[in-house]
Amino acid sequence: MAYDGRIMRRALLRFEEEKRQREERFQERRESIFQRQPRLREIDAELCSTMSRIISSALRHGTDPAPAVEVLREENLRLQEEKRQLLGRMGLPEDCLEEKPACPLCGDTGYRGGQVCRCLRNYYAREQQKELSRMLDLGGQSFDTFSLDWYSDRVEPGQKKSARAHMEERVYNSCAEYAHRFGRKPANLLLFGAPGLGKTHLSAAIAREVSAGGWSVVYDTAAHVFERFESQKFGREEGEEASSDVDRVLNCDLLILDDLGTEMTTAFVQSALYQIVNTRLMEKRSTIINTNLSPEKLAQRYTPQIASRIEGEYELLPFVGEDIRKLKKERQ
Repeated sequence: MAYDGRIMRRALLRFEEEKRQREERFQERRESIFQRQPRLREIDAELCSTMSRIISSALRHGTDPAPAVEVLREENLRLQEEKRQLLGRMGLPEDCLEEKPACPLCGDTGYRGGQVCRCLRNYYAREQQKELSRMLDLGGQSFDTFSLDWYSDRVEPGQKKSARAHMEERVYNSCAEYAHRFGRKPANLLLFGAPGLGKTHLSAAIAREVSAGGWSVVYDTAAHVFERFESQKFGREEGEEASSDVDRVLNCDLLILDDLGTEMTTAFVQSALYQIVNTRLMEKRSTIINTNLSPEKLAQRYTPQIASRIEGEYELLPFVGEDIRKLKKERQ
């Protein structure tokens, strides 16, 4: 699983801040208990100092520490029992003065077995959702809010299915399954069709679900991505930041490249697109491309190498119907 460094840094800041807040709340509760029963503070201090005091004494005199350890055990049991009784009289559980980690898997370190723990992945997912929300309406664009009512249920002459049936069976179901099964094996989609047919909505729905699973997702327009590649290549002032953006595009778990074909197609753009498509295929990273162009138009616009990889390695999902934005405006 790949992680965006900038988003992970924000996730770690939030993780550490909330951990600090929990520690402060615990210390406040602890101090409140000590003020109600000062003897508990004394017991706590004795429990902390007994071991080092007795063992240090035994070692200093060169004696066998075993008897000292036995004395320590008995002393600790006596103190623990007194502590338990005092807390019981106050109506408090016997472990209320013990600080417990919010995550028992990693002990609130954020890492487990050299890997990012589930708890930190949740922080990462939330920060990534904020990042994606800058471009997408993640609150309104989900699989649940995707309405098939905007597509005609009439079977046009020469067609076997209505637009609604096609969009449900061929497109919606494929996108939903893609999101639900993400991570099992790399897969790529080409969403193509005229403007206003729901490509952005279903892309956002996929991004939302995949991101919620803790996977790194980059959603950006093709024009902006190519601009960042150009900034990196020609060393403009923001070259270091552009390099970070290029790394995100090439290394994220899921790249959603929006509006391919609206940019000015130069030799550099051809090269950058080939690098994106080919690198991600070779490294088995998933990509979704949204475009208003048909595969035939893409083949005319871009190099044969690019067209071949997209047509051969991507699942092609044609969007059909009438412009939903226009339909909504007409029905207002």
